[in-house]
Amino acid sequence: MALLQISEPGEGKDKEACKGRAVGIDLGTTNSLVAHVKEGTPVVIPDEKGRVLLPSVVHYAHAGGVLVGHEAKRLASEFAADTISSAKRLMGRGPNDAEAVRKMTPHELSAAIGPVVKFMVANRSREVTPMEVSAEILRVLRDRAEAALGGPLDGAVITVPAYFDDAQRQATRDAGRLAGLEVLRLLNEPTAAALAYGLDKGSQGTYAVYDLGGGTFDISILKLVDGVFEVKATGGDSALGGDDFDLAVAEVVLREMGFPDGAGDRALVRRVLDAARHAREQLTTDEQAELVVGDPRGSRFQRVITRPELDAWIRPIVERTGAPCRRAIRDAGIAPAELDGVILVGGATRTPLVRTLVKDLFGKAPLADIDPDQVVALGAAVQADILAGSRSRDDVLLLDVIPLSLGLETMGGVVEKIIPRNSTIPAGAQQVFTTFADNQTGFDIHVVQGERDAVQHCRSLARFTLRGLPPGPAGMARVEITFLVDADGILRVMARELTAGIEASIQVKPSYGLSDSDIERMLLESFDHAEEDKQARLLLTERVEADRILLSTRAAMQESPELLAMDVREGIEAALAVLEREKAGTDHRAIHAAIEALDLASKPFAERRMNRAIERAMQGRTLSELEQKL
Repeated sequence: MALLQISEPGEGKDKEACKGRAVGIDLGTTNSLVAHVKEGTPVVIPDEKGRVLLPSVVHYAHAGGVLVGHEAKRLASEFAADTISSAKRLMGRGPNDAEAVRKMTPHELSAAIGPVVKFMVANRSREVTPMEVSAEILRVLRDRAEAALGGPLDGAVITVPAYFDDAQRQATRDAGRLAGLEVLRLLNEPTAAALAYGLDKGSQGTYAVYDLGGGTFDISILKLVDGVFEVKATGGDSALGGDDFDLAVAEVVLREMGFPDGAGDRALVRRVLDAARHAREQLTTDEQAELVVGDPRGSRFQRVITRPELDAWIRPIVERTGAPCRRAIRDAGIAPAELDGVILVGGATRTPLVRTLVKDLFGKAPLADIDPDQVVALGAAVQADILAGSRSRDDVLLLDVIPLSLGLETMGGVVEKIIPRNSTIPAGAQQVFTTFADNQTGFDIHVVQGERDAVQHCRSLARFTLRGLPPGPAGMARVEITFLVDADGILRVMARELTAGIEASIQVKPSYGLSDSDIERMLLESFDHAEEDKQARLLLTERVEADRILLSTRAAMQESPELLAMDVREGIEAALAVLEREKAGTDHRAIHAAIEALDLASKPFAERRMNRAIERAMQGRTLSELEQKL
């Protein structure tokens, strides 16, 4: 296989223009994060509270405004229809995928027919696409990076599952543009992970990257030698991940609660899914976990889940990753024993059953010495640093591949493959076709992607027509079709009639993406309403925090009334009343001030509760026992 140098930074733009603040972004199904290279080492950028993971959750408030991340996640159970999670699973999905999409999400979808799937949010008053939801997440990560790096970003490398097709990749680019980012490159997630391991650990040899995230699964076989990263084969499933584990648990719980086939309301389904996720995450380290969920009929459902039970429920899902792994090994032309290691990526790989099956599948214990939640972002940061010109381009050569074959529809609905899957990119190929009928003056070109021989079993990417062919007998005209795939995996198709020199071309932008006019309109709207949106977000954030503090303070007062001195109680109750009043207003500063006032008023009470908790913990223990515990 020929080794090809990666393209210039920013797809040919002036190299100097890309220098400076470039970041890598892992836009994940469950969590997202951003990283950059600091003093030669990739590091993840935390938020103001020190958290590196941003939940990929977006809440659209009834009164306007958007919350992203932890604040949105807290509202998911109460406002299930207005709080969107796992939008990545729906990127690039169109009307033909509607039925499958409905099974993949508890959210309400628009009934309107259009080129993209849309969610109904904000009390059904607004429609948003998965690209717009993802753009909200990317904006928060952009703001976090700009605050940490001290200025506007010069570009970003955004990672995508290796098995994302052209429509899903284009949707990701659209989301980046909507977020105001200069997308330097779309980088396959397994390749990003290998990049982090290769540069950080000095790895050499052939590695499998097993990437099981919240909503997607990828397997890639990569060869690493002296800074050359060559993808030998790739495969996966863009609709398989940890979310499916939660769904499997939730289905059992809903049946036991008396809601067969999930026939409960959306809020109940959301609560059950949240409880299932918490239990699954606890079972990563514990042998059993307690699952608790409220029933809308007033009762409280509670049951203990053991790890063997979880394993039994999710085993069929985990085993679905086996077939793509075996196929990728076969495509790479190697045996499992020839692998030097298996790298784990994605939070779902923390599940013990996954690690057991990976060990059985590849015959060796997997590597996980870099945090599987962070490794993709760290690798993307390294690639961003290279594209920004901060690192010598001779340090690394990155050779990615096309995940699915690209071809054309020919007579009878048969697919003629032009560029086969696992071809190294950038890639190009040509093939000559001829006319089917006498005096044919046009040539309809239908571009498809997939591995099946029939068009109806492949993904339609684009259609265009070459017109003005000279009339003649069937089979006389010669039309040369050229496919060119750039370093992002974006396809351009050109058609040229060799006799008359007539040409036509198209950059394949799937009908499942947003049009340029849509993106321009959305960007202009975001600029026009930037300050308004900022104020709405601040107000929403303070209201969510106020609700949390009101609830926890009242619960503490009810639990420990004997610790409340009369004057302290009166001060707390007065501060609670002020916070309730301010929360109903529209001044986020006033709400914040009322929160701080309540915190100050309740400080003596909080200290007495803490002291009692410490006394109880120490009761009956010797000094040596406490020292050993500490």
